[in-house]
Parts: sequence; C-alpha cells; structure tokens
Amino acid sequence: MSEPTITGDSAAAIADSVRDLVAAERLRPGDPLPPVRALAARLGVNRNTVAAAYAALAAAGFVETRRRAGTVVRALVPVAGEGAEAARGAVNLADGNPDPELLPDLPGLQGYSTVLYGSAGIDPRLSRWAGEHVVPDAGGGTLVLTHGAVDAVERVLSAHLTRGDAIAVEDPCFLSSIGTFRLNGYRAVPVEVDAHGMTDEGLAAALRAGVRAVVCTPRAHNPTGASLTEERARRLRALLADHPEVLVIEDDHFSALARTPYRRVTPAGAARWALVRSVSKFLGPDLRLGMTVCDPDTAARLRARLTAAAWVSHVLQHLVAGVLTDPATPERLDRAARVYADRRRLLTGALEARGLPWLPGADGVNVWIPLADAPERAVVADLAGRGWAVRPGSAFTLTRRSAVRVTTSTLLPEQAEAFAACLSAILAPTDQERPCSPA
Repeated sequence: MSEPTITGDSAAAIADSVRDLVAAERLRPGDPLPPVRALAARLGVNRNTVAAAYAALAAAGFVETRRRAGTVVRALVPVAGEGAEAARGAVNLADGNPDPELLPDLPGLQGYSTVLYGSAGIDPRLSRWAGEHVVPDAGGGTLVLTHGAVDAVERVLSAHLTRGDAIAVEDPCFLSSIGTFRLNGYRAVPVEVDAHGMTDEGLAAALRAGVRAVVCTPRAHNPTGASLTEERARRLRALLADHPEVLVIEDDHFSALARTPYRRVTPAGAARWALVRSVSKFLGPDLRLGMTVCDPDTAARLRARLTAAAWVSHVLQHLVAGVLTDPATPERLDRAARVYADRRRLLTGALEARGLPWLPGADGVNVWIPLADAPERAVVADLAGRGWAVRPGSAFTLTRRSAVRVTTSTLLPEQAEAFAACLSAILAPTDQERPCSPA
C-alpha cells in the first residue's frame, strides 16, 4: 500500500484530508504526521496554515502532540473503572463496590404505569424526595435526572466546555473522572488532596493557571476518604467567588451514607454550577440514576443533551423512588453507614498500630496508603501473591505517586489485622516474618 498523502491548500482542507485518511484506516493510531515545515513546503502553503490544521485536529481529538514523536494520530483512550477482579481465593480489596448485604431490597413494580412520550420527565415521588433532601442543600436550583454521577459530570462539562479546556481536579481523583477528561480532550490540572480534601493552595494555583471548571468531592473522597472541613470549604468558596465564570461541579456520591456533613464549595455568586448525587453507592451500582441540582442555564443544557424524550427510564425512577420513600430505608442506610465507618476504622487502626502511613480521611469505603519510595507495582504484585487484591494508586493520580487504594466495604476484623501485617512485612521485611495470608 502506498504511503498516505495529505492534501489541501487551506487549514480546513488539510485537516479534512487527515480525517479522511484516518477514516479509511490509511493513517492509524500512533502514526506520525509530517513535520509542519516539511508538509508546508510540499503543499506550497505557509507553515501557519499547517500548524492551524494540526491544532484543529488536536482540538477535535484526532491527533496529539508528543515531544519527540511530533504530531501523531491519536488512539482511543482506555478508561479504567471500578470492579477490579481478584485471583481465585484472594480477598478482593480492589473492586470499589459497596457490600451487597447492606443494600436495601428493591420493591417490585406495583403501581407502575407505562409512561408515554410527552409525560413528565421526573417521577413525582422522586421529585418530592429530591425537593426535601437534595435541593435545599444546594440553596435552591433546578433538578435534572441523569444516568448516574459519571454521566452527570460528563454532560455538565460538555455543556459548557470544549476540547482543550482546563479543569481543576483533585489529585488523586476518582477513576471515572480521569477517563472522562481524557476522552473529551480536557486538560486536567491536579489539585493536591490532604486529610481535609482539596487544598485551597492547590485550587488557587489552578485558578491562576486559567481553569474553566472545578470538579470537587466534598466528602468521602474516592480514593482517599477525605472530607472537607467547614474552614476548608470556606476558603475554597472565597477563592471561587473571585472567579464567578468558572463552572463548579460538586460530586457528592456518598451522600446518604456519609458520616460527615455536606459542606458546599460553590459560592453564592457562581453563574454555572451543579451538585450531583447518585444512588449507586447506597442503593446499588446497577441503579444508574443521578440527581443533579444546578443553575437554570446548566439545567437547560443538560436536558438538551439527554435523550430525545429527555428523561431517565421511569421504570428505574419508580424503583428508586420506592426505596427512598420506604419508611424502613433511613434506618437501613444509617446501619450501612455505621458498618462502613467501622470497617474503615478496622483497617486504619491496624495500619496505625504497625506505624504504617495512611491518608487520614474521615469517610467512605476506601483507604489511601502512600508507599513513599517503595515500588508500587512490586508491592501490589507481592500483595496479590499473598492473597490480597488492591488497586495501584497510580491509576487514580495525575502525578503518578506511589500508593495503594484499599476498599474496606466488606472487610472483616481478622482480615484487617492480617492485611496490615502483610503490608508491613512487605514494606519493612524482617528475618522473623510471620504468615499474613487471608486464610
């Protein structure tokens, strides 16, 4: 097959030529494009014309610029998600799932009537529940339903941003957020996370760098468990108040199970904002429903980006509304919250007893364990060999820090002690190492 030839005498024509070659698979992911100077000389155009074509292709996600390799055809970005598997017989502390035993039972479809086009987009019971439990926390706003929190965050970002725009995001941060940013071509600007959540110093630096949006987890941050204090939230609000044009998204994914209060970071004067709460963690990952409260303009843009019928399945809404309005649900959720908090403390207590570091987050079902100079891949592999599956911290970071994330949602007391002993043996081995397998 002959070498693909790029043609065109304008930036638009050159970009179209490259896109046609990619569509015909004559240019494949990783293939380099000619240097700007060389292609300009061959086509008889100004170098700025080729540079503009390459910039347009990069903005559309067709190519990317690499330092030594130049401009190459962009491959589809792999996206990691929760639900990591473990080897047979291993304890799975990597999957990020809630404990199935703590999820409420789902009711049947009694009382459900077929919903047709033109019907209201939100189930009345669900609307009333959100009006009592979600909207007031946002200080008002418009309720829109989405297919889960990840869907909500992606739709809100795409409603206001374009490829190449910069977003301030916690580092480490939620797996799906990293995938969303990469797939849509946004530039993620990392903001340090400490025991009290997103740092104000990091956010200030990101705002100076010109970010157009901020995505923040106010409590039970995944993967660290950090929750904002009122003082930290106040500082973040003050910073964002000086940038009212910046889109603010708060992903309060653990809301119904959180033991720490919700502390809002969106300032009163924000023009574009969204508070997102999904039901996946406390009702089950298969119930892909997110309740998003946002400003009217964002709500209108969200609705325009949903399905033509502009609703989330009413069968799903009926099931979720049935659980949320069940008189027994608050007690069940309170019990689940207590159990998750206890299990998290089991591990952090065992780690502390052995002098092992962990980021002292206050909530959630995950514990973040920094590894300092220890090689992350070797530690994860060593743990797996001893029967423990954990998630490597590098999957959650933009700065590739060495750590492991441990999910404690199903952790048993004896497992907490054994895991801590195992990790201690790996990080600080001795001649008299004791067995530390799950068995």
